[in-house]
Amino acid sequence: MIAKTEEDFNGLKEIGKICGAIRDELVQCTKPGITTKELDEIAKKMFEKAGAQSAPKGEYNFPGYTCISINEEVAHGIPSKRTIQEGDLVNIDVSGSKNGYFADTGISFVVGKGEKILQKICDVAKEAFDNGLEKAKPGAKKSDLGKAVHNVAKQHGLTVIKNLTGHGVGRSIHEAPEHIFNYFSRWDDEILKEGMVIAFEPFISTFEEEVFQSEDGWTFLTDESFVAQYEHTIILTKEGPIITTL
Repeated sequence: MIAKTEEDFNGLKEIGKICGAIRDELVQCTKPGITTKELDEIAKKMFEKAGAQSAPKGEYNFPGYTCISINEEVAHGIPSKRTIQEGDLVNIDVSGSKNGYFADTGISFVVGKGEKILQKICDVAKEAFDNGLEKAKPGAKKSDLGKAVHNVAKQHGLTVIKNLTGHGVGRSIHEAPEHIFNYFSRWDDEILKEGMVIAFEPFISTFEEEVFQSEDGWTFLTDESFVAQYEHTIILTKEGPIITTL
């Protein structure tokens, strides 16, 4: 969407704050021994208390209120009885709606002490996001964000997942622009507009560049790579990007 009115900005900020709070609470509660289903139940209660709805459940009938992925699972992991272990790489992705406005946010992190490479890809995902954010302004090319992400990955001897992308958000969970690549495409020359709302989400990978869908019809996996994501919902303005999901 293109945010134009004070009502738009306030509505986007409200649901962004709710999704960010749920994300942060789930990260804090992620300890060895807890199941992903138990974490999802915390999110359910927080959505209800805030008068908001889970986007994956409400829009796609996803079997959970949030997407929680572990290790080989890159995205859209289904909350279950799977127990989180020390050293796991966990991704928590929270998206929701309230009063017709949507937000989407996610973060990957290591539980306790894990392999150094896992912390590295999490750190690089954040760095890639920060570098791409500098390009997120009206009048810039959408491909500038992807170029910044891929360049950061390459500087650290890593790569990106090319078939998972950012997207437009705001009045629905997925809308125009349909994709924000995490790499440079010379054909991707769309110009970013004032008030445009996007979910920007670098996926940094140890070496594979594509994910595949599991037999459950939801979860995206890799064969051998570890992948970290860092995502926020952003409103583009001339004064600088507004991150609604901090």
